[in-house]
Amino acid sequence: MAWVDIVAVLALFQYLVFAALVAHARGRYDVKAPAVVGHEMFERCYRVQMNTLELLIALLPAMWAAARYWSPMAVAGVAAIYLVGRVVYLRAYTRDPATRSLGFGLSLGPVVLLLLAGLAGAVRVALR
Repeated sequence: MAWVDIVAVLALFQYLVFAALVAHARGRYDVKAPAVVGHEMFERCYRVQMNTLELLIALLPAMWAAARYWSPMAVAGVAAIYLVGRVVYLRAYTRDPATRSLGFGLSLGPVVLLLLAGLAGAVRVALR
């Protein structure tokens, strides 16, 4: 389970880095709190952070559920793809939001796979 915990902590650190990027963009583009609209580049950073938060809420419990029934190393590997996907998403969305699909797919795919793995494992055990 150590690898699952490592990837979970990395996902949380990644989210904090994205939050720091939003804070930096808020200052750089003079978007005063509590506003979440203003300069387009600020809004792009903000949307990346919010989309990451939306997926993170599903990723963490999905990882831990899947790791109860399947190889924690495999679960951590799948979840690591999420981390890469978030970086791809950040880079694409801040350059041109229309190009975010690959990063989004690399982020959402692992979450869905881990949710299904957790559910399948739980059902398998429940039916014994």
